[in-house]
Amino acid sequence: MMSVLQSPTEVCQALAGRARSVRLGLGWTQAELARRAGVALPTLRLFERTGKISLERLVMIASAMRALDAFDTLLQPPRANSLAEIEARQTKRQRGRSASR
Repeated sequence: MMSVLQSPTEVCQALAGRARSVRLGLGWTQAELARRAGVALPTLRLFERTGKISLERLVMIASAMRALDAFDTLLQPPRANSLAEIEARQTKRQRGRSASR
């Protein structure tokens, strides 16, 4: 689990390290994963070395490694503490009016 005390760069590097471990566990080379994911080999190499990658390419890599389920819990709304909170969330939100009107 990632600590909230980590910087965004550290989180990216840790994620890249875990992706590399999964790739190695599957017995795939970087070239094999890049081919299966449909990403350029230099992109995968940069990701594993630095943690830098676009979200779309990260999802492509996760899909190739059958790890898309991990994205299901990313950026979920907070759990409600009461029925009132649930009801409040279900009310339809409306766009605010422009200040120029």
